[in-house]
Amino acid sequence: MKKAPYFEDFSVGDEFNDVPAITLTEGHTAIHQALFADRSRLPLDLELSARVTGHAKALVNPSLVCNLAIGQSTIPSQRVMGNLFYRGLHFHRPVYVGDTLKTTTRVVALRQNQIKKDRAASGMVALEMHVTNQTDETVLLFWRCPMIPCEDPKADTGCSDNFERMPEDISDSSLVSYIPEWDYDHFRDALAGKHFVDYRSGDIFEIETRDTVTLAPELVRMTLNMAMTHTDADRSVYGKRLVFGGHTISMAAAHISHAFPNIITILAWYKCDHVAPVFEFDILNTVVQVEEVLPADSFGLAKIHAEVFATRGPEAPESSGVGGNIKVLDWNLAALLA
Repeated sequence: MKKAPYFEDFSVGDEFNDVPAITLTEGHTAIHQALFADRSRLPLDLELSARVTGHAKALVNPSLVCNLAIGQSTIPSQRVMGNLFYRGLHFHRPVYVGDTLKTTTRVVALRQNQIKKDRAASGMVALEMHVTNQTDETVLLFWRCPMIPCEDPKADTGCSDNFERMPEDISDSSLVSYIPEWDYDHFRDALAGKHFVDYRSGDIFEIETRDTVTLAPELVRMTLNMAMTHTDADRSVYGKRLVFGGHTISMAAAHISHAFPNIITILAWYKCDHVAPVFEFDILNTVVQVEEVLPADSFGLAKIHAEVFATRGPEAPESSGVGGNIKVLDWNLAALLA
């Protein structure tokens, strides 16, 4: 079996596509819902989903799609010390139960971390992920950046690529061009309470409902995530299993569905930064801010900023901080509101 790559093993242009395709089933959606309790309506309500989307099968929660895509992209990041950030994640078309997804991962830039006498050498690997469905249509395109150790702890690779290839900005026109052609009036008719016109730039929602991270390795296994730090404490730089970043993001997305009970779907992530690690049994809370709402005929395009904070649980190493209000995630995204 070929060994998992170290930082020195990468070259710009390397592609990793020998990954099993995954057909989305009701089993996937049930497990994901049990883990995160996301209240977004369309993935939960088959009748409403069919009326709005015109598709006989239920819409798949975008968080589940992202988690599967990230998991499929982990052949090059099996030795990851931590995934640092995501950039420019953009849904090009919706995914329904029964669709089959495959992800191709390509190295687009390499940058070694600053060499220090008391720290083993490591580097950042910029990866581009291209997700397609069973008819070879692009579903999702995004970039992420894992930190990978060097095999030689004293290595000096000279890698210093620019990371501008990973965009933080997605234009409004690009977002609008990929908005699904659904019947949004059906969604509004089914909705009680606030609509997109009731939200204002600067609105802040501190979600009172916190949630405890559990079953983190189970999500890792379901998504074919091969990063060893998520399932083997001995392979973690923290001496404890590191929670898969998609787990934290999915909890934040579920909290966002509390703030916006009229959310139709998430369209894009402009950027998403893991600013501190998360461990099993950490308790997470989310603060959500409306940055801008752009109204259309029967829906609004909302730009949202979400910050996630952790209260450390019993599994966290002492060096990771104690108490609450440890910021662990900083996320800018775009969503459709009815």
